[in-house]
Amino acid sequence: MTERIVIATRGSALALWQAEHVKARLIAVSPGLEVTFNVIKTQGDKILDVPLAKVGGKGLFVKEIEQALIDLTADVAVHSMKDVPAELEPGLALAAVSTREVPWDALCARAPVTVQTLPHGAKVGTSSMRRQCQLLAVRPDLKIAMLRGNVPTRIKKLDDGEFDAIILAAAGLMRLGMGERITQLLPLELSIPACAQGVLGLETRAKDFLTAELIRRAMHDPAEERRVAAERAFLARMGGSCQTPLAAHAMDRAGGGLHVVGMCGMPDGSTILRAEVGGPVEDAELLGQRLGDELMAQGAAAILAATK
Repeated sequence: MTERIVIATRGSALALWQAEHVKARLIAVSPGLEVTFNVIKTQGDKILDVPLAKVGGKGLFVKEIEQALIDLTADVAVHSMKDVPAELEPGLALAAVSTREVPWDALCARAPVTVQTLPHGAKVGTSSMRRQCQLLAVRPDLKIAMLRGNVPTRIKKLDDGEFDAIILAAAGLMRLGMGERITQLLPLELSIPACAQGVLGLETRAKDFLTAELIRRAMHDPAEERRVAAERAFLARMGGSCQTPLAAHAMDRAGGGLHVVGMCGMPDGSTILRAEVGGPVEDAELLGQRLGDELMAQGAAAILAATK
């Protein structure tokens, strides 16, 4: 019987919220369980003056936390699932995925504007090539500037006048009780979210079956797992670097099955390819691969080559 669990987490306000959420769910299914945190400052948290795409991508938020599992200084790693690379470290396993929070990107501004009504040449902050690509595809006049740091830090930079607007994941704002800062939720037609955006991923050692089972009872959403599987299969099929704007989002179809939309584009928004596929939920991974194949047929290979 597992009596004590150590959660590895980053130290940002959002990461700690996520860790506390997992802790509460664990205790709910196993009263008396002792849950503590191993708070880790990752490379992604330390390097704030360089775009993520130039220093290793979102995997920089994951490696040290995974190492805590390998070193036996933690039992569970809590990740924003969108940061988790397509391939896990040997000896580790994804034990559970959470129910998804609001998946969309969010425009935050000091005035009641939308992407369409931002002033000509407005300065917009984001660290995401994916967001930059999709914004510039519809508003090539916008000035995109690097925005790093945790959510409260990014909001403060907006309030201090460093940007006219910033783009963040709505999920993080909602989880931190900052939903009122959202000026516009960006619709799917404007900004396809990152793969697994809004989902928490719970990682354990592959052979720690007791902890994995407890995590699954506390957190796992089987329907979300299938949607995430489709999105991550797309990511694996595309094999793009962190400098390639890629996105996929899977939704349940009204009549049953999954509908998956995806995007691949150039960072400057000059070329953007979109595709969509549908099929049975049990074929989730195949659907993600098919989505990648559809974009490859449109010429995505040239974009992948140009951005690596």
